[in-house]
Amino acid sequence: MTRTTLISLLALALPASAAVAQTQPTPPPAPPAPAQPAATQETPPASTEQEEPTSLGETVVTGRANDIRTSVDSISYNVGEDLQTATGTLADALRNIPSVEVDPDGNVSLRGDAGVTILVDGRPSGLFSGENRGQVILQIPADQYARIEVMTNPSAAYRPDGGGGVINLITKPNRPRAQPTNTGSVRVNIGNDERYNLGVSSVFTRDRLTLTADASVRHDTLIQSTDRVRSRFDTASNQFLDARNTQAGDGSTDNAFVRFSADYRPNDQYQLYGDLYHVDVTSDGVMLDQYEAEDALGGVGARYRRLSNGGFEGQFSGATARLVRRFGEQGHDWSNELRYNRGRGSYGHDTLVDQLIPVSANQYEHLDNRNDTDSINFASAYVRPFANGARLRAGYELESSTLELDNLVARGATPGALTPDPLVSNTFQVDQTVHALYGTWEQPFGDKLSAQFGLRLEQAYLDLDQVTTGIQAENDYFRAYPTLHVSYQLNDQQTLRGSYSRRVQRPAPNDLNPFLSYQDPLNYRAGNPDLEPQETDSFEFSWQRRVNQSFYGATLYYRDTQNAFTPVISDIGNGVLLTRTENLGARTATGVELVANGRLHPTLRYNASVNLFRQEIDASNLVGGVSSEGEVVSGRVSLNWQPTAEDFVQLSGIWTGEQLLAQGTRESAQLINLGYRRKLTETLSLQLTVRDLLDESKDITTYDTATFTDRTERVFGGRVGFIGLTWNFGGPARQQDPQFDFAGPQQPGQ
Repeated sequence: MTRTTLISLLALALPASAAVAQTQPTPPPAPPAPAQPAATQETPPASTEQEEPTSLGETVVTGRANDIRTSVDSISYNVGEDLQTATGTLADALRNIPSVEVDPDGNVSLRGDAGVTILVDGRPSGLFSGENRGQVILQIPADQYARIEVMTNPSAAYRPDGGGGVINLITKPNRPRAQPTNTGSVRVNIGNDERYNLGVSSVFTRDRLTLTADASVRHDTLIQSTDRVRSRFDTASNQFLDARNTQAGDGSTDNAFVRFSADYRPNDQYQLYGDLYHVDVTSDGVMLDQYEAEDALGGVGARYRRLSNGGFEGQFSGATARLVRRFGEQGHDWSNELRYNRGRGSYGHDTLVDQLIPVSANQYEHLDNRNDTDSINFASAYVRPFANGARLRAGYELESSTLELDNLVARGATPGALTPDPLVSNTFQVDQTVHALYGTWEQPFGDKLSAQFGLRLEQAYLDLDQVTTGIQAENDYFRAYPTLHVSYQLNDQQTLRGSYSRRVQRPAPNDLNPFLSYQDPLNYRAGNPDLEPQETDSFEFSWQRRVNQSFYGATLYYRDTQNAFTPVISDIGNGVLLTRTENLGARTATGVELVANGRLHPTLRYNASVNLFRQEIDASNLVGGVSSEGEVVSGRVSLNWQPTAEDFVQLSGIWTGEQLLAQGTRESAQLINLGYRRKLTETLSLQLTVRDLLDESKDITTYDTATFTDRTERVFGGRVGFIGLTWNFGGPARQQDPQFDFAGPQQPGQ
């Protein structure tokens, strides 16, 4: 009933607003403005961070691009001036974006919803899909991205995966220059505790050919501690017994990134583009794990120590080939693209187990969990503008992916005599194919009102093969995903927008594997082959105002998610907990998000946002689940001070409110960062950054059920500082296309 009412109100607003717009006095016709370039999903977006000075006699005009840009279905944020981006990882850059949250494990959420699809230049990437996404986000450098685009209600032209929406990482592409160029930059940063990172970027242009190369390496120190207190009900003694587990580990992480692209435009009608990338990620460390549990008489019933050595290794590669045919009319093109992504990831360790109570001989353990992914994507898209301002986008997409999970745990009295544990050693394979047809129609109604209607049709095929047990299953389903976006221009400074979209979150392959997966002696995971996709109906109404370089926005939103995913923890005996993903009855979120960006003083700018929402969880269908509701407040603020033309200071703070879980809560957290940049010469600059200035970054999660309670506090990394130099060579920095997103020409005042 609620969904139907909201859709009806949104649809009724269209003709009503059109009537208002058409009954107002018609202003005198203005001279025709030059046509704006229409960016499409198939053309990599970019942004001009600083327009090049234009000399006219003795007059030099310098323009500054907007830090926040908007389109009918997205908001794009400039990260070029974020000093944490210059020295940090992608996780550091994402944490400074409104609506986005990143937890210590690299899990990304939008407005509290963890169902997020991450694209690169509007396209799927093997880097940000699958089981290894969190590791990649925590480690790859952020300075290869120019802007980050957030789409909480994307149009039907984008894949509907992810109930929370889409985050689009916009890289730094280039366009051919009139004159031959060879430009680039070199970046070197050194941090505390033997941290360092360095990178090189270069652009070579001759005539209609542009070659781009990026390479970087990064080394970080890994420091982590965990304190877990668990109390479970013992049926034999009819009382709760406590157990305490502490972990302390340190190690290092290394990654190397290489990307090469070529853009060739033989004439104004054709464009050929190709790129290759490879990322290598490695983490290795030592972890000391100590456990003690009480018995029914108040004494110590169990005690052990575990010393583990190991970590994560991953290799990710991909290739893209694209052909674009442009027709005479600007923004009228046809694009065909083929992509291949390959990922290989493994997590493993070797452990010495010292069993103290009850006393027993030392045991050895070897864990090796591997996941291999391969995907092929094909996309064909057609975009055509019309004389009346209307615009058609239509296309077909195919994604075919395979995943293989190999989990191995072996134990024995000596390192050379280990026997696989059949309870947690298995092989699981998944093949998935998705065909999609989509179309959007954007239509102006007068000078102020416009609407975009979209529909996406998807047919999915899923084959599951639990190789170890011989159990096979298959599933196929057809879904339709409608979208609607309405925009009304109040004046040159203010815009009203409304939107609706339906999105889907498909189960991750690992969540479908019914076999047990070993995490540590106290924690196991298992998939759920009966898990159903969750579907979200999302509604938004927003007001936006732009005055020169200042931007203000307020968005009311409502999300209704059916069959929402949630981790459910159960006690399987001997103090061991099993985590299994289940479908909630429902989850809703109703909130308001406020964003402001402007100038407090000629030398002081600010960026601020706050998100307040009420969450309601219906967990009545889950054993041990408790239906709950509550308010969550999160926000961030950044102050950018430029006292001189050579000096730039940045202070930012992030606050994440307490979040509800089906069986507990995740406590609030805060993070404060500080940065300084000094321009030494026209081509050389110095930067200093400090992340987690107050050394308070931690993650605290509590589960509370009728049979057990569990409180886990994790502390990561601590205060991190970097000092570095950036040198630009060969003339001006990268010249980029004026388009910044995929939504086409901007509306007036944007």
